[in-house]
Amino acid sequence: MSISANEVRQKFVEFFEGRGHEHVASSSLVPHNDKSLLFVNAGMNQFKDVFTGRETRPYNRAVSVQRCLRAGGKHNDLDNVGFTPRHHTLFEMLGNFSFGDYFKADAIEFGWTFLTDTLGIDPARLVVTVFSGEGESAPEDTEAYALWTKFIPKDRIYKCAAKDNFWSMGDTGPCGPCSEIHIFNQGAAPGLAGTPGKGPEFEDDLYLELWNLVFMQYEKHNDGPMTALPKPSIDTGSGLERVAAVVGGFDSNYGSSLLAPLVDLGKALADGNDSKGESPYRVIADHARATAFLIADGVFPDKKDREYVLRRIMRRAIRHGSDLGLDEPFFHRVTAKVVEMFGEQNPALVARASTIEEVVKTEEEAFRRTLARGTRLLVGKLEGLQKGQALNPDTAADLYDTYGFPIDLTGIMVKEHGCTLDEAAAEAAVKTRQSGGADSQMGPHNTVAELYFQLQQAHGDSAFTGYGETAGTAKVVALVQAGESVASASAGSVEVVLDTTPMYAESGGQVGDTGTLSFEGGRVDVTDVKKPVGGLHVHIGTLTEGPLRVGDTVEVRVDEARRDAIRRNHSATHLLHLALREVLGDHVVQKGSLVDADKLRFDFSHRAPLTSEETARVEHRVNAMVVGNADSDTKEMTPDEAGEAGAIGLFGEKYGDRVRVVRIGGDSLELCGGTHVRRSGDIGLFAITSEGGIAQGVRRIEAVTGMNALAHVQSMREVLGSAMGHLHVGAADDLPGRIEKLQGDLKAKDRTIEQLNQKLATGGGGDETEVAEIAGIKLMARKVAVADGKALRGAADTLRDRLGSGVVVLGADTGGKATLLVAVTRDLTDRVHAGKLVGTLARHVDGRGGGRPDLAQAGGSNVGGLDAALDAASEALGAMLQ
Repeated sequence: MSISANEVRQKFVEFFEGRGHEHVASSSLVPHNDKSLLFVNAGMNQFKDVFTGRETRPYNRAVSVQRCLRAGGKHNDLDNVGFTPRHHTLFEMLGNFSFGDYFKADAIEFGWTFLTDTLGIDPARLVVTVFSGEGESAPEDTEAYALWTKFIPKDRIYKCAAKDNFWSMGDTGPCGPCSEIHIFNQGAAPGLAGTPGKGPEFEDDLYLELWNLVFMQYEKHNDGPMTALPKPSIDTGSGLERVAAVVGGFDSNYGSSLLAPLVDLGKALADGNDSKGESPYRVIADHARATAFLIADGVFPDKKDREYVLRRIMRRAIRHGSDLGLDEPFFHRVTAKVVEMFGEQNPALVARASTIEEVVKTEEEAFRRTLARGTRLLVGKLEGLQKGQALNPDTAADLYDTYGFPIDLTGIMVKEHGCTLDEAAAEAAVKTRQSGGADSQMGPHNTVAELYFQLQQAHGDSAFTGYGETAGTAKVVALVQAGESVASASAGSVEVVLDTTPMYAESGGQVGDTGTLSFEGGRVDVTDVKKPVGGLHVHIGTLTEGPLRVGDTVEVRVDEARRDAIRRNHSATHLLHLALREVLGDHVVQKGSLVDADKLRFDFSHRAPLTSEETARVEHRVNAMVVGNADSDTKEMTPDEAGEAGAIGLFGEKYGDRVRVVRIGGDSLELCGGTHVRRSGDIGLFAITSEGGIAQGVRRIEAVTGMNALAHVQSMREVLGSAMGHLHVGAADDLPGRIEKLQGDLKAKDRTIEQLNQKLATGGGGDETEVAEIAGIKLMARKVAVADGKALRGAADTLRDRLGSGVVVLGADTGGKATLLVAVTRDLTDRVHAGKLVGTLARHVDGRGGGRPDLAQAGGSNVGGLDAALDAASEALGAMLQ
């Protein structure tokens, strides 16, 4: 009986829940507090700090189905995707974990029982591998070998070196031997263990890895041998795509219910075009799944880091679709199918379906324009190369920087032309241009210093009292100076950890509080508050007098006026979010914010600039809620309860088991840990100061509230009054008409000036003595006085028309630059090429140029060479006519 992928997923979770495992939901694809990763690429990533002991959980057994992505950085399968039966960008990792609880015996039994009993895989087709002791300074895993003999004959237990059967978290840290379960692809597996060149290590085409058990039992050190961990742990990984294909009887992952409907949809959209085989449809299916999940986790396509990886994934799929004849946007239809297929297990896909559609449409439309422009430019560059030659990496970097043309796509097209490209050099050139160096930050979350984990473990979270208080008494539980934990701090920069505090730590876009910590004999002027890990509040400031000691009692006081200004701006962002969704549509989702005492900044998903009418409607809606002066209230709920209540959460934010839901102005309901006004009327006044684009499909609004909003209105009134005075207008309503009339007058005068310049340049009626005859062709070479290239072209057109048949060569000093222009009447373009002629003359002005056969222009830095260039026109034309 065939088992669907959804059933495999469900049976896996139920199997381990029945054995005491806590079901832990998949984390976001964007790693939290881990700069070392672009994306979550393994099931154990969200438990990394648990394995190292820096974090504790209320359970010691866990089961998860973790979405992972391998398409950037060290773990990058992108180039293989679609062309093999097993490679993917996004995949789901089935994992069971033990944090110092059970070990090898139970892990082996669980894995074998689930595959053979629960899923019904024939045990005769399975073989296993264990660590041989080669390639690492750890002994052979005889324990795992002995345990496996209870389930499988020895001649199907293969011993492999560290390359295949030893896992490390890094150069240092937890590590240990692995044991893998493989399935033989051709019926019952042969018993050839110990036979040279036989088994999973050597015969990849005959065996498929289904299950990997990591026995985390050692710790690597910078120097010295490995040591045993006090609490050995288990980390299991099994790819759902592979397991689903095996139990479904498919020879490719793309045949299972996880991907087959997406492949079929691609074929339907392309009318069954099979000219390129199956690979393009597999690319589209896989990449649509990755795209939908990444956008749902808050990653939007852009030019750097994670965002660029998403852009590469999307554009790779779109180009394959274009090659299949899909000339109109199609990719959003495939991502919509992803939402339909996976939405039940992943509610965020459904909640953000409109955003996914909007972002995908916008990116595809932009890329189709890019594809056309970039292809033309690249083909032009490649025409100058011989087969086997290399394209300059700077050219690829230029195409990316200017047109967003992906470097890997450039590489593919260069290869198709029979040339080569050093893609690594091109990517390095892009990084250097973008960041001023080779390094690039991998997102907003930096790796947290070990010191703060230690402080959090030692003292726990700081109790935050700032929702209701702005002052209080607290005890100093830790001090940090110069990056070290100290018992006593002297005057200077200091970080203070308190057992309780009313000071808000920077979070969710809201800046940290400022204020003072006062104690007998001294004071700390707090300039910021951070939460580097958990709820640990670190007060950053300057100790003006001291010393301050761990254990001292301090009086904490928040700068209340500043806090009130921040509250107004933070509450206004919630109202603004609601108003934008009402005016523009449900696809609008917050992409980031900054809330300080002076202003608010709100980034949101939307594909077009706001019209003046839309801006006015948004501003009006926010102020209507302010005037309504409704009470604000907060409640704590579970994330599911908050979702059912209609509360909006921030993309990519990591929420705990309980969330704080804030209602403002009666209608706005959001998950938020920030500080807010007590009534919406406390905001006072809301005014938008600017709106603009910051990335593909992402807009930014800046606004002010309260007295800052009043100051903005007064400033605009002063500007308006000044404009009315200068334009002699009595009423503001008359300004638009007056400005429109002035613009019309200026355009008319510009046209008159242009006509006069042209008459001056062409010498009125012209002088026939200036016209020479070269091999029967009339030539007029003249130096003219014009302001710019446009006037020069106009003069050339006039003089060429006067000649009737002939060649006009003009030279001019345009703003300190030598400009040459050649115009040829159409009856002569088969004999005289304007572009070639101007290129010859350009040498006299230390420049170069070119153009069409009938009109061409050149520029150079040597203005003094214009006369020589014009004098040389007769000889150059004669040489061309020979």
